[in-house]
Amino acid sequence: MTKKIDKDVYFKLLLLAVISLLTNCASAPGQSEAEKPVFPPPPDKPRFYFQQSLTSSADVLRESDEAIFKRMVTGQTRSGIGMGKPFGVSVHQGRIFVTDTLKRMVMAFDKAAGKYIEIGTTQPGELFKPMGLDVDRQGNLYVCDATLKHVVVFNRDGKYLRTIGDKEMFSRPAGLTVDPEGKKVFVVDTGGVKSDWHRVVVLDAQSGEFLYNISKRGDKDGELNLPREATIAADGNLYVVDGGNFRIQVFTQDGKFLRSFGGIGRRSGQFSRPKGIGSDKDGNIYIADTAFGNFQIFNPEGQLLLAVGHRDSRHGAANFMLPAGLAVDEDGRVYMVDQFFKKIDVFRPASLPESEGYFNTNKVPAK
Repeated sequence: MTKKIDKDVYFKLLLLAVISLLTNCASAPGQSEAEKPVFPPPPDKPRFYFQQSLTSSADVLRESDEAIFKRMVTGQTRSGIGMGKPFGVSVHQGRIFVTDTLKRMVMAFDKAAGKYIEIGTTQPGELFKPMGLDVDRQGNLYVCDATLKHVVVFNRDGKYLRTIGDKEMFSRPAGLTVDPEGKKVFVVDTGGVKSDWHRVVVLDAQSGEFLYNISKRGDKDGELNLPREATIAADGNLYVVDGGNFRIQVFTQDGKFLRSFGGIGRRSGQFSRPKGIGSDKDGNIYIADTAFGNFQIFNPEGQLLLAVGHRDSRHGAANFMLPAGLAVDEDGRVYMVDQFFKKIDVFRPASLPESEGYFNTNKVPAK
Protein backbone atom coordinates (compact mmCIF):
# COMPACT_ATOMS: atom_id res chain seq x y z
CA MET A 1 0.00 0.00 0.00
CA THR A 2 2.85 2.36 0.88
CA LYS A 3 4.50 1.84 -2.47
CA LYS A 4 1.23 2.58 -4.27
CA ILE A 5 0.80 5.82 -2.30
CA ASP A 6 4.40 6.78 -3.01
CA LYS A 7 3.86 6.19 -6.73
CA ASP A 8 0.67 8.25 -6.69
CA VAL A 9 2.42 11.09 -4.90
CA TYR A 10 5.35 10.92 -7.28
CA PHE A 11 3.05 10.96 -10.29
CA LYS A 12 1.13 13.96 -8.98
CA LEU A 13 4.32 15.89 -8.20
CA LEU A 14 5.72 15.11 -11.64
CA LEU A 15 2.42 16.09 -13.21
CA LEU A 16 2.43 19.42 -11.38
CA ALA A 17 5.98 20.06 -12.53
CA VAL A 18 5.07 19.40 -16.17
CA ILE A 19 1.96 21.60 -15.97
CA SER A 20 4.04 24.33 -14.37
CA LEU A 21 6.54 24.02 -17.22
CA LEU A 22 3.72 24.32 -19.74
CA THR A 23 2.41 27.40 -17.95
CA ASN A 24 5.82 29.03 -18.02
CA CYS A 25 6.18 28.21 -21.71
CA ALA A 26 2.82 29.80 -22.39
CA SER A 27 4.07 33.06 -20.94
CA ALA A 28 7.39 32.97 -22.76
CA PRO A 29 8.66 36.07 -24.57
CA GLY A 30 6.31 37.01 -27.42
CA GLN A 31 3.28 35.51 -25.68
CA SER A 32 2.77 37.81 -22.69
CA GLU A 33 -0.13 40.24 -22.62
CA ALA A 34 2.23 43.20 -22.98
CA GLU A 35 3.90 41.71 -26.07
CA LYS A 36 0.84 40.58 -28.04
CA PRO A 37 0.17 42.59 -31.21
CA VAL A 38 -1.68 45.76 -30.29
CA PHE A 39 -3.55 48.24 -32.46
CA PRO A 40 -2.71 51.02 -32.83
CA PRO A 41 0.93 50.33 -31.89
CA PRO A 42 2.75 52.36 -29.22
CA PRO A 43 2.99 55.16 -28.36
CA ASP A 44 -0.72 55.48 -29.20
CA LYS A 45 -3.27 54.28 -26.67
CA PRO A 46 -4.18 50.59 -27.31
CA ARG A 47 -7.65 49.91 -28.66
CA PHE A 48 -7.40 46.25 -29.69
CA TYR A 49 -5.17 43.38 -28.64
CA PHE A 50 -4.65 40.17 -30.56
CA GLN A 51 -5.91 37.44 -28.22
CA GLN A 52 -5.75 34.04 -29.91
CA SER A 53 -5.80 32.09 -33.16
CA LEU A 54 -8.22 29.20 -33.61
CA THR A 55 -7.16 26.57 -36.13
CA SER A 56 -8.74 23.30 -34.96
CA SER A 57 -10.95 21.61 -32.39
CA ALA A 58 -7.86 21.20 -30.17
CA ASP A 59 -8.01 24.94 -29.46
CA VAL A 60 -11.32 24.59 -27.60
CA LEU A 61 -11.68 20.99 -26.39
CA ARG A 62 -10.50 20.49 -22.83
CA GLU A 63 -7.52 18.21 -22.18
CA SER A 64 -7.10 16.29 -18.93
CA ASP A 65 -3.96 16.70 -16.81
CA GLU A 66 -3.11 13.07 -17.50
CA ALA A 67 -3.37 13.62 -21.25
CA ILE A 68 -1.10 16.66 -21.01
CA PHE A 69 1.43 14.65 -19.03
CA LYS A 70 1.36 11.73 -21.47
CA ARG A 71 1.81 14.05 -24.42
CA MET A 72 4.79 15.77 -22.81
CA VAL A 73 6.46 12.51 -21.83
CA THR A 74 6.00 10.88 -25.25
CA GLY A 75 6.76 14.03 -27.24
CA GLN A 76 3.47 13.87 -29.09
CA THR A 77 1.87 17.05 -30.37
CA ARG A 78 -1.77 17.76 -29.72
CA SER A 79 -3.96 17.36 -32.78
CA GLY A 80 -7.52 18.26 -33.61
CA ILE A 81 -9.97 18.63 -36.48
CA GLY A 82 -8.71 21.50 -38.60
CA MET A 83 -10.41 23.72 -41.13
CA GLY A 84 -10.35 22.99 -44.86
CA LYS A 85 -11.38 26.28 -46.44
CA PRO A 86 -13.12 28.52 -43.91
CA PHE A 87 -15.24 31.35 -45.27
CA GLY A 88 -17.89 33.00 -43.09
CA VAL A 89 -18.06 33.46 -39.33
CA SER A 90 -20.72 34.36 -36.80
CA VAL A 91 -20.72 34.29 -33.00
CA HIS A 92 -23.38 33.79 -30.33
CA GLN A 93 -22.43 34.05 -26.65
CA GLY A 94 -18.97 32.58 -27.13
CA ARG A 95 -19.92 29.91 -29.66
CA ILE A 96 -18.11 30.56 -32.94
CA PHE A 97 -19.75 29.25 -36.13
CA VAL A 98 -17.55 28.96 -39.24
CA THR A 99 -18.60 27.81 -42.70
CA ASP A 100 -16.13 25.54 -44.46
CA THR A 101 -16.71 25.30 -48.22
CA LEU A 102 -14.23 22.42 -48.61
CA LYS A 103 -15.59 20.28 -45.79
CA ARG A 104 -19.18 21.26 -46.64
CA MET A 105 -20.25 22.01 -43.12
CA VAL A 106 -20.37 24.55 -40.33
CA MET A 107 -17.76 24.06 -37.62
CA ALA A 108 -18.73 25.34 -34.18
CA PHE A 109 -16.02 26.17 -31.62
CA ASP A 110 -17.00 26.89 -28.01
CA LYS A 111 -13.97 27.51 -25.81
CA ALA A 112 -15.87 28.34 -22.62
CA ALA A 113 -17.97 25.17 -22.85
CA GLY A 114 -15.10 23.04 -24.16
CA LYS A 115 -17.17 21.93 -27.16
CA TYR A 116 -16.65 21.34 -30.86
CA ILE A 117 -19.68 20.63 -33.09
CA GLU A 118 -20.09 19.79 -36.79
CA ILE A 119 -23.30 21.08 -38.38
CA GLY A 120 -24.93 20.29 -41.71
CA THR A 121 -23.23 16.99 -42.43
CA THR A 122 -26.38 14.83 -42.60
CA GLN A 123 -29.93 14.99 -43.90
CA PRO A 124 -32.12 16.88 -43.32
CA GLY A 125 -30.16 20.10 -43.68
CA GLU A 126 -27.07 18.68 -45.35
CA LEU A 127 -24.90 21.47 -46.73
CA PHE A 128 -23.06 21.47 -50.05
CA LYS A 129 -21.32 24.87 -50.27
CA PRO A 130 -22.03 26.88 -47.12
CA MET A 131 -20.84 30.48 -47.32
CA GLY A 132 -22.43 33.41 -45.48
CA LEU A 133 -24.08 32.82 -42.13
CA ASP A 134 -25.56 34.71 -39.20
CA VAL A 135 -27.31 34.12 -35.86
CA ASP A 136 -30.35 35.76 -34.34
CA ARG A 137 -30.64 36.84 -30.71
CA GLN A 138 -31.78 33.35 -29.64
CA GLY A 139 -28.75 31.74 -31.25
CA ASN A 140 -30.55 30.19 -34.21
CA LEU A 141 -28.13 29.75 -37.09
CA TYR A 142 -28.92 30.75 -40.70
CA VAL A 143 -26.58 29.39 -43.39
CA CYS A 144 -26.50 30.40 -47.06
CA ASP A 145 -25.74 27.47 -49.39
CA ALA A 146 -24.35 28.87 -52.64
CA THR A 147 -24.75 25.66 -54.64
CA LEU A 148 -28.17 24.53 -53.41
CA LYS A 149 -29.33 28.18 -53.50
CA HIS A 150 -31.28 28.22 -50.28
CA VAL A 151 -30.90 29.05 -46.60
CA VAL A 152 -30.75 26.31 -43.97
CA VAL A 153 -31.73 27.10 -40.39
CA PHE A 154 -30.39 25.25 -37.34
CA ASN A 155 -30.67 25.81 -33.62
CA ARG A 156 -27.60 26.73 -31.57
CA ASP A 157 -26.59 23.09 -31.11
CA GLY A 158 -26.87 22.24 -34.80
CA LYS A 159 -30.32 20.67 -34.86
CA TYR A 160 -32.00 21.18 -38.24
CA LEU A 161 -35.06 23.42 -38.09
CA ARG A 162 -36.07 24.31 -41.65
CA THR A 163 -34.99 25.35 -45.16
CA ILE A 164 -36.12 28.61 -46.71
CA GLY A 165 -35.77 30.03 -50.22
CA ASP A 166 -35.12 28.14 -53.44
CA LYS A 167 -33.01 28.27 -56.60
CA GLU A 168 -35.63 30.31 -58.48
CA MET A 169 -35.01 33.25 -56.14
CA PHE A 170 -31.25 33.62 -56.54
CA SER A 171 -28.46 33.90 -59.07
CA ARG A 172 -25.36 33.51 -56.85
CA PRO A 173 -26.29 33.75 -53.16
CA ALA A 174 -23.16 34.32 -51.11
CA GLY A 175 -23.88 36.13 -47.86
CA LEU A 176 -26.69 36.87 -45.48
CA THR A 177 -27.71 38.60 -42.29
CA VAL A 178 -30.77 38.18 -40.09
CA ASP A 179 -32.50 40.78 -37.95
CA PRO A 180 -31.94 40.19 -34.22
CA GLU A 181 -35.53 39.08 -33.63
CA GLY A 182 -35.25 36.39 -36.29
CA LYS A 183 -38.10 37.75 -38.43
CA LYS A 184 -36.36 38.62 -41.71
CA VAL A 185 -33.39 37.14 -43.54
CA PHE A 186 -31.45 39.38 -45.95
CA VAL A 187 -29.70 37.20 -48.54
CA VAL A 188 -26.95 38.84 -50.59
CA ASP A 189 -27.24 37.74 -54.23
CA THR A 190 -23.85 38.47 -55.77
CA GLY A 191 -24.93 37.96 -59.38
CA GLY A 192 -22.35 37.85 -62.15
CA VAL A 193 -21.32 39.18 -65.56
CA LYS A 194 -24.38 37.74 -67.28
CA SER A 195 -26.82 38.40 -64.45
CA ASP A 196 -28.59 41.58 -63.40
CA TRP A 197 -29.49 40.05 -60.03
CA HIS A 198 -27.00 42.06 -57.98
CA ARG A 199 -29.21 42.66 -54.96
CA VAL A 200 -30.39 41.68 -51.52
CA VAL A 201 -33.34 39.26 -51.36
CA VAL A 202 -35.48 39.57 -48.24
CA LEU A 203 -37.33 36.51 -46.91
CA ASP A 204 -39.59 35.80 -43.98
CA ALA A 205 -37.28 33.95 -41.59
CA GLN A 206 -39.99 31.57 -40.42
CA SER A 207 -42.07 30.74 -43.49
CA GLY A 208 -39.46 31.47 -46.15
CA GLU A 209 -41.95 33.66 -48.00
CA PHE A 210 -40.36 36.10 -50.45
CA LEU A 211 -40.95 39.64 -49.20
CA TYR A 212 -39.06 42.04 -51.50
CA ASN A 213 -35.75 42.82 -53.21
CA ILE A 214 -33.37 45.61 -52.32
CA SER A 215 -31.43 47.36 -55.09
CA LYS A 216 -30.40 46.39 -58.62
CA ARG A 217 -27.22 46.26 -60.67
CA GLY A 218 -25.43 49.54 -61.26
CA ASP A 219 -22.98 52.07 -59.86
CA LYS A 220 -25.30 54.89 -58.82
CA ASP A 221 -26.36 55.60 -55.25
CA GLY A 222 -28.41 52.66 -54.03
CA GLU A 223 -27.27 50.33 -56.83
CA LEU A 224 -25.02 47.31 -56.32
CA ASN A 225 -22.32 45.56 -58.31
CA LEU A 226 -21.15 42.17 -57.07
CA PRO A 227 -22.33 42.63 -53.46
CA ARG A 228 -20.58 40.29 -51.02
CA GLU A 229 -21.92 40.45 -47.48
CA ALA A 230 -24.23 42.46 -45.23
CA THR A 231 -24.93 43.21 -41.58
CA ILE A 232 -27.63 44.92 -39.57
CA ALA A 233 -25.97 47.45 -37.28
CA ALA A 234 -27.02 48.90 -33.93
CA ASP A 235 -28.96 51.67 -35.71
CA GLY A 236 -31.18 49.00 -37.32
CA ASN A 237 -29.96 49.79 -40.83
CA LEU A 238 -28.62 47.35 -43.41
CA TYR A 239 -24.95 47.80 -44.39
CA VAL A 240 -23.99 46.02 -47.63
CA VAL A 241 -20.48 45.32 -48.98
CA ASP A 242 -20.77 46.61 -52.56
CA GLY A 243 -17.69 44.74 -53.78
CA GLY A 244 -17.66 45.73 -57.44
CA ASN A 245 -18.14 49.39 -56.56
CA PHE A 246 -15.59 49.26 -53.70
CA ARG A 247 -17.88 50.84 -51.15
CA ILE A 248 -20.33 50.19 -48.34
CA GLN A 249 -23.96 51.09 -48.99
CA VAL A 250 -26.47 51.74 -46.23
CA PHE A 251 -30.20 51.04 -46.54
CA THR A 252 -33.13 50.91 -44.19
CA GLN A 253 -34.45 47.40 -43.69
CA ASP A 254 -37.28 48.33 -46.05
CA GLY A 255 -34.75 49.07 -48.80
CA LYS A 256 -34.54 52.86 -48.78
CA PHE A 257 -31.05 54.07 -49.70
CA LEU A 258 -29.47 56.27 -47.01
CA ARG A 259 -25.79 56.79 -47.76
CA SER A 260 -22.53 55.14 -48.82
CA PHE A 261 -18.87 55.41 -47.90
CA GLY A 262 -15.51 54.19 -49.15
CA GLY A 263 -14.10 53.95 -52.65
CA ILE A 264 -11.41 52.18 -54.65
CA GLY A 265 -7.83 52.87 -53.62
CA ARG A 266 -4.89 51.86 -51.48
CA ARG A 267 -5.17 54.55 -48.83
CA SER A 268 -6.73 54.14 -45.41
CA GLY A 269 -10.50 54.37 -45.59
CA GLN A 270 -10.56 53.04 -49.15
CA PHE A 271 -11.08 49.46 -50.35
CA SER A 272 -9.32 47.08 -52.70
CA ARG A 273 -11.19 43.78 -52.19
CA PRO A 274 -13.77 44.32 -49.43
CA LYS A 275 -15.37 41.12 -48.23
CA GLY A 276 -16.53 40.45 -44.66
CA ILE A 277 -18.51 42.89 -42.55
CA GLY A 278 -19.59 43.17 -38.92
CA SER A 279 -20.77 45.78 -36.45
CA ASP A 280 -20.48 46.40 -32.71
CA LYS A 281 -22.97 47.59 -30.09
CA ASP A 282 -21.89 51.21 -30.65
CA GLY A 283 -22.77 51.02 -34.34
CA ASN A 284 -19.20 50.97 -35.64
CA ILE A 285 -18.69 49.04 -38.88
CA TYR A 286 -15.84 46.56 -39.45
CA ILE A 287 -14.76 45.68 -43.01
CA ALA A 288 -12.35 42.87 -43.94
CA ASP A 289 -10.29 43.58 -47.06
CA THR A 290 -8.66 40.61 -48.77
CA ALA A 291 -6.06 42.66 -50.63
CA PHE A 292 -5.08 44.78 -47.62
CA GLY A 293 -4.89 41.79 -45.28
CA ASN A 294 -6.66 43.65 -42.49
CA PHE A 295 -9.97 44.98 -41.29
CA GLN A 296 -10.85 48.64 -41.06
CA ILE A 297 -13.18 50.12 -38.47
CA PHE A 298 -15.53 52.98 -39.36
CA ASN A 299 -18.08 54.93 -37.37
CA PRO A 300 -21.70 54.76 -38.67
CA GLU A 301 -21.09 57.86 -40.84
CA GLY A 302 -18.18 56.16 -42.61
CA GLN A 303 -15.28 57.92 -40.92
CA LEU A 304 -12.22 55.69 -40.49
CA LEU A 305 -11.30 54.95 -36.89
CA LEU A 306 -8.62 52.24 -37.06
CA ALA A 307 -7.06 49.49 -39.17
CA VAL A 308 -6.17 46.13 -37.58
CA GLY A 309 -3.92 43.38 -38.96
CA HIS A 310 -1.19 43.02 -41.56
CA ARG A 311 -0.83 41.38 -44.95
CA ASP A 312 1.96 38.84 -44.59
CA SER A 313 2.85 35.48 -46.15
CA ARG A 314 4.21 34.26 -42.81
CA HIS A 315 1.81 32.56 -40.45
CA GLY A 316 1.54 34.59 -37.28
CA ALA A 317 -0.64 36.60 -34.95
CA ALA A 318 -2.67 39.21 -36.85
CA ASN A 319 -1.04 38.21 -40.16
CA PHE A 320 -3.41 37.57 -43.07
CA MET A 321 -3.17 36.54 -46.71
CA LEU A 322 -6.80 35.81 -47.67
CA PRO A 323 -9.13 37.26 -45.05
CA ALA A 324 -12.80 36.53 -45.67
CA GLY A 325 -15.58 36.52 -43.07
CA LEU A 326 -15.69 38.78 -40.05
CA ALA A 327 -17.89 38.98 -36.96
CA VAL A 328 -18.11 41.06 -33.79
CA ASP A 329 -19.53 39.43 -30.65
CA GLU A 330 -21.64 40.81 -27.82
CA ASP A 331 -18.54 41.83 -25.85
CA GLY A 332 -16.78 43.62 -28.72
CA ARG A 333 -14.33 40.88 -29.63
CA VAL A 334 -13.61 40.67 -33.37
CA TYR A 335 -13.21 37.37 -35.22
CA MET A 336 -11.65 37.31 -38.70
CA VAL A 337 -11.28 34.28 -40.96
CA ASP A 338 -8.22 33.75 -43.11
CA GLN A 339 -8.64 31.18 -45.87
CA PHE A 340 -4.94 30.88 -46.68
CA PHE A 341 -3.81 30.19 -43.11
CA LYS A 342 -7.04 28.29 -42.28
CA LYS A 343 -7.58 30.15 -39.04
CA ILE A 344 -9.72 32.57 -37.10
CA ASP A 345 -7.91 35.36 -35.31
CA VAL A 346 -9.59 36.80 -32.24
CA PHE A 347 -9.05 40.42 -31.21
CA ARG A 348 -10.05 41.86 -27.84
CA PRO A 349 -10.99 45.48 -27.23
CA ALA A 350 -8.54 47.06 -24.79
CA SER A 351 -11.41 48.07 -22.51
CA LEU A 352 -12.30 44.39 -21.92
CA PRO A 353 -10.09 42.30 -19.59
CA GLU A 354 -8.79 39.17 -21.32
CA SER A 355 -10.62 36.80 -18.96
CA GLU A 356 -13.97 38.60 -19.26
CA GLY A 357 -16.85 37.97 -21.62
CA TYR A 358 -18.51 35.01 -23.29
CA PHE A 359 -15.41 33.86 -25.18
CA ASN A 360 -13.72 32.60 -22.03
CA THR A 361 -16.40 32.30 -19.39
CA ASN A 362 -19.90 32.33 -20.91
CA LYS A 363 -20.53 35.27 -18.55
CA VAL A 364 -21.61 38.78 -19.39
CA PRO A 365 -18.67 41.19 -19.00
CA ALA A 366 -18.59 43.55 -16.05
CA LYS A 367 -20.29 46.88 -16.69
